[in-house]
Amino acid sequence: MSRAPASRGRPPGPPAAGRGPGPPAAGPDPAFRDWAGQAAAALQRWYRPRTGLWKTAGWWNCANALTALIQHSQLTGERRYRHVIETTFARAQRVNPGFSTEFYDDDGWWALAWIAAFDLTGEARYLEAARALFAGMAAGWDGTCGGGLWWTRGRTYKNAIPNELFLLVAGCLHRRAGSRGSGYLDWALREWQWFAASGLIGPSGLVNDGLTAGCANNGGTTWTYNQGVIIGGLAVLHEITGDGAYGAQAEAIAAAALRELTVPPGILAEPGERRREPGRTGLRSRLRRRDGDLAQFKGIFVRNLYQLYLRSPRPQYRDFILANATSLWRNSRNRRNQIGLAWTGPFDRADAARQGSALDALNAAVGVTAQAPG
Repeated sequence: MSRAPASRGRPPGPPAAGRGPGPPAAGPDPAFRDWAGQAAAALQRWYRPRTGLWKTAGWWNCANALTALIQHSQLTGERRYRHVIETTFARAQRVNPGFSTEFYDDDGWWALAWIAAFDLTGEARYLEAARALFAGMAAGWDGTCGGGLWWTRGRTYKNAIPNELFLLVAGCLHRRAGSRGSGYLDWALREWQWFAASGLIGPSGLVNDGLTAGCANNGGTTWTYNQGVIIGGLAVLHEITGDGAYGAQAEAIAAAALRELTVPPGILAEPGERRREPGRTGLRSRLRRRDGDLAQFKGIFVRNLYQLYLRSPRPQYRDFILANATSLWRNSRNRRNQIGLAWTGPFDRADAARQGSALDALNAAVGVTAQAPG
């Protein structure tokens, strides 16, 4: 794939808000496709075939790197990275058998990666791996706080992300499991009923990090990925059931995120991204600030916003995705096509979490330009 100089290959600006329906695009915008290809190649410089994992990335970040790489293949038809799926499936299990750890949310990320692998390859072993991970997650549900999953098998904290992932994975498995999938939909509906009543969605319309020991919203940070995963889960529920209430709730959370979690000119920014102040974050959130997981979050939001766009093609979602992809490439990239933390720039440093997050955003831009504008 050709390498475009930084000052060339500029894509057209995002479409004007309110642009009416037009004819379907002939294919993804070639500039975004080229940028995504270069970002994927840069991500793979961290890949270690011996372990099937990405250097500089944590366990759950590697699941997201694999998911982003698979989606890149799905959207572009690129075949050069297909071997990564099989290599990671065979070798990463040496680190954590069955891809499972003490963290239920980590299991959810790997379940999503293997569902994506199944979608791309049609190989049943990947879907079976996702089913096994989901079964392990289900064991984390109990009656404390009226239901919901714990964060870890140690059962110390009930928080948003494992429950959001449980909903999303359940919905995805239902759509792929055929006659074996009825139990997954039951779990998805049960999860949303609990989540909606739990108080995790705060007064701003955004999802906070978790619950207190007394089962109240802890006021924890409204991380972008917490908004993204629940949007994805609700979009799948809407598609499965046809109930517009799920889609409306997803759109309400998306609107709050685009209003509250952006900086001019509408570019996604993690709370505390520049300040790095402790704030009221909760245990897992403090750990994430220290270990760099925060760099992964924004791409997860954009990945799920794209899924909502496919079902609800609002022009503001398209505009947002294209503006963010353009900004990160023009303003937060070094000479090796590595992307930094702040998508408004400047580039700070490179690692696989930052790169995988950026690839998610660029993949979404490839995807929306291949769709008829809403």
